[in-house]
Amino acid sequence: MTAEQEARSAQNGSLAYRLIADHLVEGRMTAGEEIALRVDQTLTQDATGTLVMQELEALGLDRAQTEVSVQYVDHNLLQADERNAEDHAFLRSAAHRYGLWYSKPGNGVSHPVHMQRFGVPGRSLAGSDSHTCAAGALGMLAVGVGGLEVALAIAGQPLHLVMPRIRGIRLTGQLPPWVSAKDVILELLRRHGVKGGVGWILEYHGPGLDHLSAMDRHVIANMGAELGATASVFPSDRVTRDFLRAQGRGEDFAMLTAGPDARYDETEEIDLSTLEPLIARPSSPGDVVPVGEVEGEEIAQSVIGSSANPGLRDFAVAAGIVAGRQTAPGVSLDVNPTSRELLQDLARSGAVLDLIAAGARLHQAGCLGCIGMGQAPAAGRNSLRTFPRNFPGRSGTEEDAVWLCSPETAAVSALTGRITDPRRWAEENKAEYPRFTEPDRYTVNLTSLEEPPPHQRAVDTELERGPNISALPELEPLPDRLALRVLLKAGDDVSTDEISPAGAKALPYRSNLPKLAEFTLTRIDPDYPERAAASREDGGHAIVAGENWGQGSSREHAAICPRLLGLHAVLAKSFARIHWQNLVNFGVLPLEFEDVADYDRLDRDDELILDDLHQSLAEDAPPVILATGADGTEYRLRHRLSTRQRAVVRAGGIIPSLARS
Repeated sequence: MTAEQEARSAQNGSLAYRLIADHLVEGRMTAGEEIALRVDQTLTQDATGTLVMQELEALGLDRAQTEVSVQYVDHNLLQADERNAEDHAFLRSAAHRYGLWYSKPGNGVSHPVHMQRFGVPGRSLAGSDSHTCAAGALGMLAVGVGGLEVALAIAGQPLHLVMPRIRGIRLTGQLPPWVSAKDVILELLRRHGVKGGVGWILEYHGPGLDHLSAMDRHVIANMGAELGATASVFPSDRVTRDFLRAQGRGEDFAMLTAGPDARYDETEEIDLSTLEPLIARPSSPGDVVPVGEVEGEEIAQSVIGSSANPGLRDFAVAAGIVAGRQTAPGVSLDVNPTSRELLQDLARSGAVLDLIAAGARLHQAGCLGCIGMGQAPAAGRNSLRTFPRNFPGRSGTEEDAVWLCSPETAAVSALTGRITDPRRWAEENKAEYPRFTEPDRYTVNLTSLEEPPPHQRAVDTELERGPNISALPELEPLPDRLALRVLLKAGDDVSTDEISPAGAKALPYRSNLPKLAEFTLTRIDPDYPERAAASREDGGHAIVAGENWGQGSSREHAAICPRLLGLHAVLAKSFARIHWQNLVNFGVLPLEFEDVADYDRLDRDDELILDDLHQSLAEDAPPVILATGADGTEYRLRHRLSTRQRAVVRAGGIIPSLARS
């Protein structure tokens, strides 16, 4: 850190500001300006990692340049045919070739495993998964981004971001019985909705932190992604020290806290003692109400697990609730352990026996139902999940009804067969809140983590490329003139799950871009892929969208698959951060209406002309692009592209841009 950065960091006092200053390599720390950060660690998972490995191949990488890079296999675990297994073999060979750690199928969900085995306070982490922000629980600067940006980070390039503002969230009090960390983040979603964190880092501080474990903090940091936040940051304190010691990594601890005079761009407070059990209704994480408000709704499924509730406490408390009892008739209680190590600890404590005896179905360690790979609910039947997302169809069932809640609410409701406030159930059944104490030592099992081989042996490794793994497409430069037809008009808060679906049907094609493109936007318009492919003959097409286009997952497939089908521009009221960046990375123009009333004036099949684009995207040009309709109507559109990004879009994307330089 330069003297100037150190002075500014000390002056601001916030931990997030200090972490950014420690890693800043380009730009000014002024909100809204592009900055570049040094990346210490990277995280990739199998649903996005195959593209990252292909990108490393296209970049001609010899060896990972980061301190630590890890390839996890936690999403595409169901092996109904050969495709997912072929992806696993490809990823393992690529991890060996490029010098990455490899986490085998069944070892666990990337985010909690990374926190347990690799997370280090003060380090930066870039991950090709939007929930990478969970590592902020350890005092890391952890950011979810597109796969191409992770590939560049692995190759030693800085990570480019728009400098966010910092919101200080002061926690006071202590959570009452039957209320847990999930209710804290649901309270923030109740207050702010799914767009409330866009352009912000959320920094937690205050005396309430003393009563939240490291994995409690993980729950809260993880679902900062649902607010649209760039990152979530917790201090590294006594709680962090105890966690790392219990993981056998006490030497990695460093004390990192905000300064006594920390200043924030915005502040708010949560008194933990006043919170009650909360639940997000179908089909948005931002539609949050008290559990008591929806009590009595019948359920058919209750699922405990995922990166949003990954801690030993989350499963142990659920086991304590159902111990000696039986799940309600017609209710499936599904348990997804988040790591092999956690499953060992649960088995040793007897919690697994309690869960199974109560009727629970025990699944392998991984994401599974969270990404629609198994455990799909019956259509129209309520499913309670301790997951981070409930976007339409994400569960694997098109007409789903997924609710998001705490393990306490999920477990109690599995017993009653209806959505139930756990406090009322406890009172009626004279049940005590299950006691749980964090162990002094967690199970450490490294057998499913493969260390990178020595460099010379890595160079000799050949990539195992099965027939379902395609090559990266060649992307052409942006034409100076685009004549586009509007093929789709969408509303607000469309997620990447709706743009490039998850689920057991589509996910096995994550490595086969031409085939995966056939699923693009079919949840909104089943005919879109066919009409879009036809549009390529006429020069391509545009999409018109409402607010927060592309919220949710970081999957860059939601940018590259429409691009393969001829998408050149998205005209939206606003964009989600990661998807906006992914569009730029693959040469698609992300444009925002200067007058939002223009959204209402445009309809499907309207024709638009965008002319003199090279001049409009010149380094010194104003950030305005004019689109002209067939009737001569002009639409003023603004972009937020930096000088670097203008060159990227003109070249057709990052990889062709690098090839030109």
